[in-house]
Amino acid sequence: MDTIGYRDVVGWLRAFAAVVSEKKEFLTELDAAIGDADHGINMNRGMSAALGVIDDHAKEDIGALLKAVAMKLISTVGGASGPLYGTLFLQMSTRTGGASELTAAQWVDALTAGRDGVVARGKAEMGDKTMVDALTPAVDAAREAADAGESPAAVLRASADAAATGVEATIPLVARKGRASYLGERSAGHQDPGATSTYLLLDAAAGAIGAG
Repeated sequence: MDTIGYRDVVGWLRAFAAVVSEKKEFLTELDAAIGDADHGINMNRGMSAALGVIDDHAKEDIGALLKAVAMKLISTVGGASGPLYGTLFLQMSTRTGGASELTAAQWVDALTAGRDGVVARGKAEMGDKTMVDALTPAVDAAREAADAGESPAAVLRASADAAATGVEATIPLVARKGRASYLGERSAGHQDPGATSTYLLLDAAAGAIGAG
């Protein structure tokens, strides 16, 4: 597989919706420890709604599809997750508009734009115990793999593996952003739910697209 096609992206989004549905209780349990206990519920609501957008989307335009998903998430997901995930997909759409397939480098550029949008929207940095702690190492690993000439499948797997490491790294951190930051030192020892769902997003890409 030399490129990531429109149908690959559709498969990725469907796979993410499926894993969010499967893991919604787990994500909510993580959020119950340091947040509002609604991350899994909210993400499942949003991705379930996004499936309708995918089904109704006729044009093989990756950017248009990602923008449509972004708008649906922003309008249906409560809390911080809707705006942040919406921003991620929206910024990815700005780099993929009109494209029916992407090279590994183009995917990395889109993911980087998504990460930068999340950072700007959430005002979060590495170490703040947020989704950025999974997203930034994922972007860095993807870029390194793409620069080395790896296949899209290898780039996506490197990205997901780095995100998994990033999730583990959130456990000892003291939260500096969001609801979890209100707990201060008590937020340490808990895995961040946003970083976890970010890993699930990237692992879904590696599984769905990497298998193509």
